[in-house]
Amino acid sequence: MKKFVMAALGGTLAGAVLTTQVAGPLLAQDAAKNTTVYEQLDLFGDIFERIRAQYVEEVGAEDLIEAAIDGMLTSLDPHSSYLSPKDAADMRVQTRGSFGGLGIEVTQEEGFVRVVSPMDGTPADEAGVEAGDYITHVDGEALMGLTLDAAVNMLRGPVGSEIIITVVREGVDEPFDVSIIRDTIKLTAATARTVGETIVLRVTTFNDQTFANMSEGLAREVEALGGMENVEGIVLDLRNNPGGLLNQAIEVSDAFLESGEIVSTRGRNPAESDRVNAEAGDLADGKPMVVLINGGSASASEIVAGALQDHHRAIVVGTKSFGKGSVQTVMPLASEGAMRLTTARYYTPSGRSIQALGVSPDIVVEQPPRVPTAENEEDENHRQRSEADLRGRLNNDSLSEDEQRQIEEEREAAEEAAKLRDEDFQLSYAVDLIKGLSTIALAQ
Repeated sequence: MKKFVMAALGGTLAGAVLTTQVAGPLLAQDAAKNTTVYEQLDLFGDIFERIRAQYVEEVGAEDLIEAAIDGMLTSLDPHSSYLSPKDAADMRVQTRGSFGGLGIEVTQEEGFVRVVSPMDGTPADEAGVEAGDYITHVDGEALMGLTLDAAVNMLRGPVGSEIIITVVREGVDEPFDVSIIRDTIKLTAATARTVGETIVLRVTTFNDQTFANMSEGLAREVEALGGMENVEGIVLDLRNNPGGLLNQAIEVSDAFLESGEIVSTRGRNPAESDRVNAEAGDLADGKPMVVLINGGSASASEIVAGALQDHHRAIVVGTKSFGKGSVQTVMPLASEGAMRLTTARYYTPSGRSIQALGVSPDIVVEQPPRVPTAENEEDENHRQRSEADLRGRLNNDSLSEDEQRQIEEEREAAEEAAKLRDEDFQLSYAVDLIKGLSTIALAQ
């Protein structure tokens, strides 16, 4: 016992000596760090005053300070930035689903402005802008060297005005110009339609209308088919969806999960980590699901795709997603502006971080390049003739009228499927996959 006490005492003394020896240097290091910070702030003030006094043109103090703040934030990562009062107001409008512009989500890579995705039905989409395009010039002025906010400001302009952007696209040898007329962007966050007996839910963005739009559209299509028992499955189309509100991504994921983790976020402080679990209830009643993604699917889209993939609730089809696995918190400032700051990384239920890696589809399906209209028309003109096209051909008298009608309906469905394959090969693949999964489920 005495030895034990002595050992404990010796340990305590050693700890005390160690504390005495280390505490001094630690305090000195903290003091040195504070001194360095104050020296740097003095340096900032010195430069600020010299610019105000000696720059070739008069510069407003407010502009200089805002530029310094923005530079400080943008040096951290591509998604942290300062929002002026006007930009903050524009952002609040955008999350409500209506704003002016071209209809593209952009980011910055090594000084270049890259299109994350064009939004459905917007001027940029109709002009043929594609995910992965690089915008090098706006109306002949180079964007290289500008901050992302400055480049975005050049893309903005009055509704109805024309803008000419110069685009560099992989697989195209030379840069080319695209003319776009700016318009008011009114986004329907989610739409629903039926292809055969499959319901296709197209989610274009995650704003405060997304879950409501999606659930209402799904209910409407289920009713039109006469009930969920007549639905073969669900395709959730997240292609070219740049993301948006985290809470909406969670609601959309929860809509098809009965239980389990949806997403976890981990910040610098472990105590601020968070985990969100699904609540019971599946809007699709366990029907087969396919999620479509591509290189324009980012952020909130990747949360949904990752959650449904990890829980084996859906098969993910398409191409690798964008890979934005960070969470930004928008913090209001006293100036009525705001600061967008990256505060956490998010992880899928299996613990995967998608940052810079993206979600890999279970089945890789590339979207073929668009075929010019003239070639499509030429193919239709060379349609192979059959016996039914011949004048004076014999009728088929072995089938009843109902049987012939059924054959005709099946043929029309097959022709519609072929047409969809030409228009959107990835979606057609997803619908065919749902049909196969539904057939297997019925046979079991």
